[in-house]
Amino acid sequence: MCIRYCEPKIIGEEGRDKASRTGGIWGKSPLFTAGARFSVWDILSLTLNYQQRMENILAGLCGTSPEDPLPVWVHGSIGHCFNQLTLNVVPHVILAVVSACFIGTPRSASGAPCRPSWGWRIATSFVLAGLFFADTIPAIISQQELGPVYLEVLANGTAALTWLVHGFALLMLRRSVHGFTRGPAALALLTLLPLPSLIVTLVWYCHSGTAWSPGHPGVSSRFAILCLQLASLLAYVVSYLFPAAGRQDFLSINCSWQQDQPISGPEIPVPGQQRVAEDGESWLSRFFYTWMNPLMKRGYQQKLNQPQDVYVLPRQLQTARVCDRFYSCWQKKAALHQAEEETVSLTSPIIAGADGSSDAPDSPRTSPIIAGADGNSDGPDSPHHAQGAVRLVSVLHAAFGLRFYSLGLLKLAGGLLDFSGPLLLNLLVNFMESRQEPLSHGVLYALGLFAGSFLGALLRNQFSYEINKVALMVRAAVISAIYRKALRVSGTSLARFTVGEIVNFMSTDTNRLVNFCRSFHELWSLPVQLAITLYLLHQQVGIAFLGGMALALLLVPINKIIANRIMANNKKMLAHKDTRVKLMTEFLCGIRVIKFYAWEKHFSTRINACRAKELQKVRTVSYLDALCVYMWAAVPVVVSIAIFITYVLLGHQLTATKVFTALALVGMLILPLNGFPWVLNAILEAKVSLDRIQQFFELMDQDLEAYYALDSPSDTATAMEMKCAAFSWVPVEEESTRQPSSTGTLQLHIENLSVRKGMLLGVVGKVGSGKSSLLAAITGELIKQGGRVYVCDLEQGFGLATQEPWIQFTTVRENILFGREYDARLYEEVLEACALSEDLKILPAGDQTEVGENGVTLSGGQKARIALARAIYQEKEVYLLDDPLAAVDADVANHIMRKCIFGALKHKTRVLCTHRTEFLEKADALLLMDNGRIVKTGTPADILPLVEAFPKFKDTDKGHKEKAPNEQGQEEAIETAAEEPTQNNNPIHKEEEKKEGAVAFEVYKAYWMAMGSCLAISVLFSLFLMQASRNISDWWLSYWISSISQTANTSVMACSSSLPSPELLLFSTAGLVSPIQDLDKTPAPSNGSEDVNFYLIVYGSIAGANSLFTIIRAFLFAFGTVRAAAVIHDRLLQRILKATVTFFDTTPTGRILNRFSSDIYCVDDSLPFILNIFLANIYGLLGMLVIITYGLPWIGLVLLPLAIVYFLVQRYYRFTSRELKRLHSVTLSPIYTHFSETLSGLSTIRAMRAAKRFELENQLRLELNQRCLFASNTVMKWLDIRLQMIGVAVVTAIAGIAIIQHQKQLGNPGLVGLSLSYALSVTNLLSGLIASFTQTEIMMVSVERTEEYTTDTPMEPQDKLVQVSAVWPSEGLVEFQQVVLAYRAGLPNALDGVSFTVYPGEKLGIVGRTGSGKSTLFLALFRMVEMKSGRILLDGVDSQRVGLEELRSRLAIIPQDPFLFSGSVRENLDPQGKRMDAELREVLEQCHLWDAVTQMGGLDSKLGERGKSLSVGQRQLVCLARALLTQAKVLCIDEATASVDQKTDQLLQQTIRQRFADKTVLTIAHRLNTILDSDRVLVMQAGRVAELDSPASLSQKDGSLFQHLLHSRQQ
Repeated sequence: MCIRYCEPKIIGEEGRDKASRTGGIWGKSPLFTAGARFSVWDILSLTLNYQQRMENILAGLCGTSPEDPLPVWVHGSIGHCFNQLTLNVVPHVILAVVSACFIGTPRSASGAPCRPSWGWRIATSFVLAGLFFADTIPAIISQQELGPVYLEVLANGTAALTWLVHGFALLMLRRSVHGFTRGPAALALLTLLPLPSLIVTLVWYCHSGTAWSPGHPGVSSRFAILCLQLASLLAYVVSYLFPAAGRQDFLSINCSWQQDQPISGPEIPVPGQQRVAEDGESWLSRFFYTWMNPLMKRGYQQKLNQPQDVYVLPRQLQTARVCDRFYSCWQKKAALHQAEEETVSLTSPIIAGADGSSDAPDSPRTSPIIAGADGNSDGPDSPHHAQGAVRLVSVLHAAFGLRFYSLGLLKLAGGLLDFSGPLLLNLLVNFMESRQEPLSHGVLYALGLFAGSFLGALLRNQFSYEINKVALMVRAAVISAIYRKALRVSGTSLARFTVGEIVNFMSTDTNRLVNFCRSFHELWSLPVQLAITLYLLHQQVGIAFLGGMALALLLVPINKIIANRIMANNKKMLAHKDTRVKLMTEFLCGIRVIKFYAWEKHFSTRINACRAKELQKVRTVSYLDALCVYMWAAVPVVVSIAIFITYVLLGHQLTATKVFTALALVGMLILPLNGFPWVLNAILEAKVSLDRIQQFFELMDQDLEAYYALDSPSDTATAMEMKCAAFSWVPVEEESTRQPSSTGTLQLHIENLSVRKGMLLGVVGKVGSGKSSLLAAITGELIKQGGRVYVCDLEQGFGLATQEPWIQFTTVRENILFGREYDARLYEEVLEACALSEDLKILPAGDQTEVGENGVTLSGGQKARIALARAIYQEKEVYLLDDPLAAVDADVANHIMRKCIFGALKHKTRVLCTHRTEFLEKADALLLMDNGRIVKTGTPADILPLVEAFPKFKDTDKGHKEKAPNEQGQEEAIETAAEEPTQNNNPIHKEEEKKEGAVAFEVYKAYWMAMGSCLAISVLFSLFLMQASRNISDWWLSYWISSISQTANTSVMACSSSLPSPELLLFSTAGLVSPIQDLDKTPAPSNGSEDVNFYLIVYGSIAGANSLFTIIRAFLFAFGTVRAAAVIHDRLLQRILKATVTFFDTTPTGRILNRFSSDIYCVDDSLPFILNIFLANIYGLLGMLVIITYGLPWIGLVLLPLAIVYFLVQRYYRFTSRELKRLHSVTLSPIYTHFSETLSGLSTIRAMRAAKRFELENQLRLELNQRCLFASNTVMKWLDIRLQMIGVAVVTAIAGIAIIQHQKQLGNPGLVGLSLSYALSVTNLLSGLIASFTQTEIMMVSVERTEEYTTDTPMEPQDKLVQVSAVWPSEGLVEFQQVVLAYRAGLPNALDGVSFTVYPGEKLGIVGRTGSGKSTLFLALFRMVEMKSGRILLDGVDSQRVGLEELRSRLAIIPQDPFLFSGSVRENLDPQGKRMDAELREVLEQCHLWDAVTQMGGLDSKLGERGKSLSVGQRQLVCLARALLTQAKVLCIDEATASVDQKTDQLLQQTIRQRFADKTVLTIAHRLNTILDSDRVLVMQAGRVAELDSPASLSQKDGSLFQHLLHSRQQ
């Protein structure tokens, strides 16, 4: 039915589906589900025929009677035949098989000498082979003296062969890595297996006294040979125990593994001498994963600290190989498709290789452009053909299909072997009930049980291991393909998806495809199981089974309805979650602005509103789940009772036998019925994901070949040319469907533009006129709707510096080199040209300093200059520079123009867009743009007057010398140390903490407290009641059996003695043993129906109680976990809202977001699910142990040592598993970070032609992650096979003890059957327990991570010492008194004793070099960073004593980087919704934005992610409008007009003067003309006040800093 289907990955430990694993939890435990796969009757009769034949053969071989062919005990000693076959032949066969596994061991490369003990062992092996061979000669000559001759030949021949094989295996091992050591211990232990047989024979000789009888020379010689055999075996053991290596030598071998230089096979190319997983290992090692042992040991010793400590992937799984195979299949499919369609295109979109490598070598149309670029290859007239062509699913099928489907055979074989368990168990209990069967039968059944469960375990384990490998291949192929496609797809069509969605393709959707690999094989195996079980039910109760089936089928639609409700609610929950995470993202990106404006409360309410909706859905899902769980537990009882009633109504007599069998079979039905919807669901999810990815693959690619004209114009000096070209940001077909509100998208029309090589072309125009679009059109990022575009040297690419600089999350040097070799001379030149040399001196680690995400740790000017330096270092011919001067001050801008644009780049073709027209006087030509068209072209003299709207500020003192360039950077000397501090000598982002060791007790305690103690205790108690009632009902059934077998013993005996009667014992999922008697053949035991009724009523009431406890427990648990989730999120959010700005600066947004998205999702959804299973597993295991020890007290002797083994194995496993899981998640985030970084810098990567390198980087990151994932999966299999072996041991032990009890006539068949059937499920429970415990620990890490932020995040001071009036500050008087401030302890002071006063209504301009502490003044004023000493007074009140929210809400600021959040224009201006529309309109008109807003659709039109639909300049205007709305007395403006053209800038200055005439205004400016009319100017230098006076007097004063700044602006 509908147990949870969300994340199939949760417990994939042994590759069983979730439903079967959870089987042991809510209700019934799935014991012999596999048992019902073929008609039991057929197999039973076959078995009986075989049995009779086998008995005759054995009797012939041993010379015994067919009734007891293999007597164990003869004349007071062990039977000779039993000794030879069981104690001699079987152990030798095992030794031979295992030895054969080692014959393929690869040689070791190092020719180090091996130990002498090897020679002894090899010699004794061959001697033993000779002795056994020699022993056959007297046996043949003196026939029948010791035993039948065939038996002797068989025994000795097998032994001789075995020792030969063993000898050769030792020879191989001696030359391998094992030559230094004693070799595998397992092999040496197995050589002791034949010892008991030799000793038994020796004892027999002594007893019979025929050891040295002259009358029987044959016997005497055999005795002598026997003594020699024993001596040789002893010699072998002694030579093994000899010290294998001198301690020193051994250590020297070992330390190579300690130092990450493991010894590895010779023919494997091992990167950096790391050990390769699995390749070249023997079969035995592969079956039991002994090759994992060194890794397990490292994990246990806690030496697995970095991904490089993990084994290298086996060759077939290495990412590069998998991708090559995948892409070649893709190409074949594309070629086939093209042959059918006969289109013009060459290859499929995703393949066209960036280096042309994958294009057909002889294809005539493959031009160098395509090869060098991130080429694509559709013909110009068929943009959509090739993309729509190839289906991802068919390529996956071609690449990995064969291997995947053939694994089905493994599953089938494993299933057949599973079936042997119930069958043999049935025969064994039969044997116990009859007193006539010979003992040898019991022994054979027990051995069969052992062999069947052993082989079944091996096959199941290998199946899931191999499936995991296929899943890894699929994952590697799909992730690389998505990345590759993203690099090639055209920017315009990529805009259909947000970055988040595309990253989701790589994470969620790929995971669903991988999960499909696991559920596919269940699709065919579950129906088979269902059919067989139904057939067996029909055999039992005839047509009556339809009554129960009808009910079960009725429940299916009910469950379907519940499942659909769960799915629908899940969908809505995820939608609310997305909204919440999106809000959180905006909150974190704009955290400074939000704190400046004191909007935390507003955002908090918005986030909480989303969370409330999300929790409501979580609650609904949890309760529906609980209902599912309850129905699952109730179904078997209800269905069974329905069958019984129908059976009685049909006029039959109900017997105990029928009751047990029906219960058993109904229990079996439940599993396929429950599992199937889950499997279907996983397959449907995979289908949805596949379609989504397919849709992405079908996007149009950048088609440079169709975009650019390939024939060069007649004039060879032309670098670029556009004729009648029209461009758009939106594909044609979409344009027609767009809503009128969004007509704001810009069209670009270029009638005629030609650029000569080596010229500097300036592009000017007002905000939003299409300057950046022009550059995008040149690089091929727009959609060309017509016309001709030509660019010379296309394959070389462009040097591109975008308006919003794209900085990678790596060191400054890596950012500049951008994949090129380091050339010291060029590098220094570039740094000098971009004025970066000084900045680097101040950064903590120079150019090795890590830059945060998107360069958060750098100032705007530094980002722009690094992006510029990167472009120059690439040494391209054409440079496209989009306003690189906007964010730097006049001095630096001058330097860049002089040293860079007219220096390093003087011979290159340059296109420069800028608002700072004063620098364009020396340009060769200018373009004036407006509304996507070129209005005018001409010389600077023609164009500049149209743009510049103000006269130059002429300086009176012409004699002022130009400042020498070497002084140039001195004031900049406090660059980042002041503005954007970084810790000395360590990267600013501390590596994310990877908690070591087990999850602390505190974390469990925190979860317990979040749930509430009362609730938690009641959940545990209801669980106990549920499990107890479950076990009591099982005990009651077994008691019922026992009472029947006593009352009806005679009839049962009579029936059992004639073996062939088809009497079958089945075991219910509850663990029953029940004889099924066919009514036609056997008289039913006389058993009054009152009796049956009494037993049934008791059983029914126990089952009813169980069902009640189940529902109570399910709902309590659901209620508790939802409550815990709510509490955890609230605490986390409240803490983050109050965190300091420094915390946000040093913590990447991704890391905080992770807490709010995946960690909270885990606490909401995955943790309760897995915790539920874990608790149920614990209780289930305890209940099972109670029942087993109650049924067979002797089993305690076996269980104790096994419990110790289990404890040690799981402890060993958990250490390694936990570390590998952590390494897996640590290596996973770089893949996604790198991907989203690539997407945001796509235009730069493509323009610089670096796509191929980025693809390679992605592959390397993926490979590292796959290594950890593979190791993590394999460790599970390592554990699984060991647990399966424990299970095999338990089953064999119980069978053995049962036989002994039978011999001593102690056993109670009912209880033995109950114990055995429980024991068969022990492995599932054990591995389920470890799996769920490990998973719970992993999920608990999420609680740990949220707790870490909830308790350790530094908070802003929340105290409020003084109450201020509602109108404070009414004057606007600002006083700084000796303010000292450092960003963090240990950093130099950013403000060093600053004192000045700003009088009410005064306009103060603040200037100074980058990093002189200008912005820090504002941070101090708003208390974003707390001061070390000094104070700031507002109207005489100390700002430190005012509450933060009050302080910030009474001041206004226009921050440096314009921050808008998604939502309407109205929400962005006035989030609290306090203003009228008229006010908003007035403000927008004053900011010259009203026209743009009406064009977009008015105040309620949406702005898109971070205000995407506005240009950078327009965004700054919105921020200005915000400030105008606040009626604050003090306004701070921080370079608010850096991205605005000069006309607009002037209008704004005018607005500010009018609106803030009576208010105090502090302005930080780079354009000096913005502050020339202010009352006074404050010049900052190195964190101190250098000058403070009116602009006029400062500009007159000789040698003043202000005068120098003015000069440098004019040059």
